[in-house]
Amino acid sequence: MNRMSRDSEGPPPLPAQVGPYLRELVRRTRGVCGADLVSVLAVGSLALGDYRPGRSDVDVTVVVEPSVSGAVLRELAGALAHPRLPCPAPGLELVVYDRGFAGRASGLAGYLLDLNTGPLLPSRASFDPARSPAFWYVIDRSVAHRAGVVLFGRPAREVIAPPAASDLLAAVRASVREHTEGEGHLADNRVLNGCRSVVFCRTGRWTAKRVAAREIAACEPGFRPLVEGALAGFERPRAEAVGLPAAEVRAFLTWVRERVDEAAGAVEH
Repeated sequence: MNRMSRDSEGPPPLPAQVGPYLRELVRRTRGVCGADLVSVLAVGSLALGDYRPGRSDVDVTVVVEPSVSGAVLRELAGALAHPRLPCPAPGLELVVYDRGFAGRASGLAGYLLDLNTGPLLPSRASFDPARSPAFWYVIDRSVAHRAGVVLFGRPAREVIAPPAASDLLAAVRASVREHTEGEGHLADNRVLNGCRSVVFCRTGRWTAKRVAAREIAACEPGFRPLVEGALAGFERPRAEAVGLPAAEVRAFLTWVRERVDEAAGAVEH
C-alpha cells in the first residue's frame, strides 16, 4: 500500500516542492527495509499544513518491525543522506522507531535511528536514544499520532501511540526551556514555537505555528507586535532570517513558560 493521505481530518496537500523527494525517500526506504517496513509518515510542518519552502525542514517518521538490524539502519541512513538523495528543503529530520516502542505511550526518545541531513542542516546519524533530549521525540510522536500523513503503510493512529499527558507536558516544558536559551534557534521560530505551546496547553490540540501565532496575537495585545514580527520573519527563507529584540523574545518566552507550568500543575493535581 502506497498512499499519500492523512488519517485525520482536513488533510493538507503535500507541497509540490517536496512530493518527488518524498516518493523517492519512500522508494529507497522500502528497498532497504523490505518486509520489515511498517509505515512512513510525514510529520511536523508537512502534517500541520505549515510547510514553508526555504524555511521548513522535511520531517518524517518511519516505523519498522523490531527485527530490523543495525546494519539495515546504517544502510538506510546512507541511502537517504544528502547529497546522495538531494534534499530540496533546508534539511531532512527522519526518525525510525520499532513498532513495539512506537505503539505504546512513552516519555523516552526511544528511536532506532535519528537522521539529520540536508544542505543547511548539520549531518547527524544517531543510533543511541540516550544521547538525545527526549522532549523533541515525545512532541513529534504526539503530532504524528494526531496528524501524521501516510506516505506508505499503516495509518499513524494505528502505529504511533500518544504520550501520556504528564509526559507530553513535561516535554513541552523542556522545549520552551530550550527555546528560551535560544542557542541554535532562529528568533522568529522561538516565538512561534512558544505560541504553539501555549495554544496546545489551552486547547489540547497541535496547530500550525502561524495559526497559533495569530491566536496569541489576537488575545494577547501586549505581545502582538513581537508575534507579528515573528510571523513576518517566518515568511523569509532560513538563510535570510532577521533578528527580533532579544529582551522582548525572552520576556515572551518567560510568559510562555508560566502558562505551560500552569497547565502542567493542573494535570499533576
